[in-house]
Amino acid sequence: MEEEFRALLKRVRAELVSPAEFQDYERLLVLVRTDSRAARDALAEVLVARERPLWAREIAAFALGAQGDRRAFETLVLLLNYREPVRCATAARVLARLRDPRTARAAAALATNPLRTAYALYPVRLLSELRAPESVPALVSTLERLLAARDHCWPVARACVEGLGALGDRRAEPTLVAAREHERLRAAAVEALSRLRRVR
Repeated sequence: MEEEFRALLKRVRAELVSPAEFQDYERLLVLVRTDSRAARDALAEVLVARERPLWAREIAAFALGAQGDRRAFETLVLLLNYREPVRCATAARVLARLRDPRTARAAAALATNPLRTAYALYPVRLLSELRAPESVPALVSTLERLLAARDHCWPVARACVEGLGALGDRRAEPTLVAAREHERLRAAAVEALSRLRRVR
């Protein structure tokens, strides 16, 4: 996670514009680098403090989540469904490491929400990685909805197909057969079906 955290800090630093923001950033880094309960408590306060910028909460959530502190969970879920893919990707990696039992349920809710389909790519990928009981039903439901929709949202649909292939659950077979009929999904669906059949 060290490399991901350095990338996060570099990205956040590029967003800062005022001296006050730079000072706040440096103070936050001191907390991140301090291995103590008091420092973790202070980071947790950043997550719930009013008017703290999103970048500050993202740094605090990453630092806490990477240490297995479940107080980061709600902020990470917020970031998982954010409009900026880079923030979604970072949150997904930390959530996978955090292993909070609420994660799969939250990811399934985000993936299956028809109003948030454009932001569902990373929740879908996280469900595939978690291999939780919620994973296959959520991915099948999302893929079936996308296959029937006017806007198929191909990246999310393809992620569902790939995830179902990786999970290797035979319940997904009818939906993958349907996905195979769509040219943009055909290659991924053929591969996923092949993986399912190797499980038999």
